[in-house]
Parts: sequence; C-alpha cells; structure tokens
Amino acid sequence: MRKIIVSEFLTLDGVMEAPNEWSFPYWNEEIGKFKLDELFASDALLLGRVTYEGFAGAWPSRTDEAGFAERMNTLPKYVVSTTLSNLEWNNSILVKGDIAQEISKLKQQNGRDILVGGSSTLVHTLIQHSLVDVYRLLIYPVILGKGKRLFTDGKKNELKLVEETPFTTGVVGLVYVRADEAGEK
Repeated sequence: MRKIIVSEFLTLDGVMEAPNEWSFPYWNEEIGKFKLDELFASDALLLGRVTYEGFAGAWPSRTDEAGFAERMNTLPKYVVSTTLSNLEWNNSILVKGDIAQEISKLKQQNGRDILVGGSSTLVHTLIQHSLVDVYRLLIYPVILGKGKRLFTDGKKNELKLVEETPFTTGVVGLVYVRADEAGEK
C-alpha cells in the first residue's frame, strides 16, 4: 500500500502559511538535499487547489542541475479542488467527490509514496480522516504568532519519531510516522 507523506515547512509555533516569507534565509544545500530525496522517493504529488495553482505557475518554466524541476513537472499530480475544472500543468489529474474515499483508493494503487506539500485545507482533511502515514517536517527557528497551522482540529494523533536531522542553519528536519503504523499501539 502506498503511503501519504505530508511534507511541510513549519515555524516553531506550527505555522505553515506563506513559507516563502520566512524560510528563504535558512535555505542551504542540506535542506535542498532533504527535499530532493523525498521528491525522488515518491511517484506522485497530491495537492490542494491553492498550492497547485502556485506550483503550476512556477515549475513548468524552471530547470536545475539536480533534476528537481524536471521531477516536479513529470510526476503525476492529483489535485483536490471543488472549483477547478481545467488543469493545464502536465500530468495533472482532478480529484473530486468524496475526497477521503478517493484518496483511500489512490493509496491502494501500486506504486511508491504520494507526497503532499503545502495544501493546508487538503492536509487538514487528510488528518481528519486518518489518511496521513508520514509527516516530514522542516521546523524553522521562527515564531510568527499567527497564520495557518498544520494541526488545528483538536484530533489526537499519536506519532513516533523515526528520523531527526539538524541543519547548520538552525532548521530541524523531523520525520514522524503514525504510532499505530510503527507498531506502538
């Protein structure tokens, strides 16, 4: 079974909104490798409308030596939206209807993991329906005090830390799996 991997840039106080406004001063090659490795370990992206529109406006014109842009542009992209009807970024597939059921079907398909980035509304839905298998979080040494947070619904989720990576810029990469998936329950 494929896993849903939620990968987020977070402030120390859990804000995931607008990382372009606070994460860039901390970016370095170590973080770039962390993101490249997770992208190449997946074989599909799952995106909400807002993140999809941002990515679709930026990635098709990008190139890089590591192949990140090419991977972003060629991976299948499952887009959850109630308002979009036409997806122009190549390999994009619209997901409508019962989102929890449709994502559960995606998880049952053969393949590697499905990566979710940004997409706060979608991520909240995935959390609500216990569809997230792994959280890959880059925690930045920034406190904003306001903004959209990763965890908002009060639903208890027990997790097990399986990887921690401190970066020289003060960012910490944390990878958690659901405790029930790790045999902890």
